[in-house]
Amino acid sequence: MKNTVFIHTNAKQMVGAIASAHSLKRNSRNPDAFDVRITSREDFPFFNDFEGRKFLRAGGWRTWKNDDLQSFTPVRFMPPELMEYQGRAVVVDPDVFAVGDVNELLTRDMGGKAIMAKARKGHNGRDDYIASSVMLLDCAKLKHWNVRKQFEDMFAGKLDYEDWIILANEPRENIGFLESEWNDFDRLTPQTKLIHNTKRRTQPWKTGLPIDFTNRIPLVSRFLPENGIRLWGKYKPHPDPRQEAFFFALVKECLANGMLTEEQLRKEMAENHVRHDALEVIARVGSVDEVLGGVKKAA
Repeated sequence: MKNTVFIHTNAKQMVGAIASAHSLKRNSRNPDAFDVRITSREDFPFFNDFEGRKFLRAGGWRTWKNDDLQSFTPVRFMPPELMEYQGRAVVVDPDVFAVGDVNELLTRDMGGKAIMAKARKGHNGRDDYIASSVMLLDCAKLKHWNVRKQFEDMFAGKLDYEDWIILANEPRENIGFLESEWNDFDRLTPQTKLIHNTKRRTQPWKTGLPIDFTNRIPLVSRFLPENGIRLWGKYKPHPDPRQEAFFFALVKECLANGMLTEEQLRKEMAENHVRHDALEVIARVGSVDEVLGGVKKAA
């Protein structure tokens, strides 16, 4: 089975997922060596069975909502099943975009590990935190991954969402660690391979839109209504204009090659999934090569 990059998403983040898919092929020296597949939460009807039910997160109980901005996160763990537990997969969030060649990641020596991901010690107060937003997977070694079963366990109180997402229950000897450039959090440098616009409030395609997510604060969130704080106000501009330009330069190419249509983009704007001035931003940004050339020149 051909190595595959999976971009997991939901309807709210579909434009990001499409731009991500384009970037992965565009910036590889050997784009025919791997497949790219977008997997959406909406593709899996069983999620609908859990709408409105309580699940365990960070030691507290909260309500599952399929229209949450990040309801796609359990889909991160689908690739081994979808690959029939064969071959290699890379899985990325829909706000992760290739600057370098992802095939280098797919073909690297995993040293016998089942999973490779970026360690993030101390994040959210957890020394065992591992960022599962970008993972390299040896699917044959992950036959114990069954998303529906693990998802059901959250609602039965047998599995904490937080532990699942940060790979806390995976044997440490099965996990290897990726260099920072393979999951660069809101940082674009000449060394960046995969850039991750992970700070939701400043995602470049959301600027000016009403905030539509709930912020969960570790440890204290279990004592708050719905285990989180509903934020108000609007999404803010990204502090690095080059990252905004990079994203919209990718979208411009998607419009040119037919991966996106202007009609689709206008629909996403009308649904508040994409900022309302997106077409104006696209009209003024340079090409992807110009943006990345500027990054190298500034280094």
